[in-house]
Amino acid sequence: MNKIKEFFKEEDGITTVEMILVLVVLIAIVLIFKEQITGLVDGIFNTITKSAGQVGA
Repeated sequence: MNKIKEFFKEEDGITTVEMILVLVVLIAIVLIFKEQITGLVDGIFNTITKSAGQVGA
């Protein structure tokens, strides 16, 4: 149990700069693949909508 407490008290974690860099990379990936992501999500929702209509019938 002491190991867990020590882990959470440790201050050698991720710094603010590292978090900002991770967010910048994630945003860049989303912007680069925006069309593919949009197409994938639209396809998933269309499939869900069609399947939901069949269940209700």
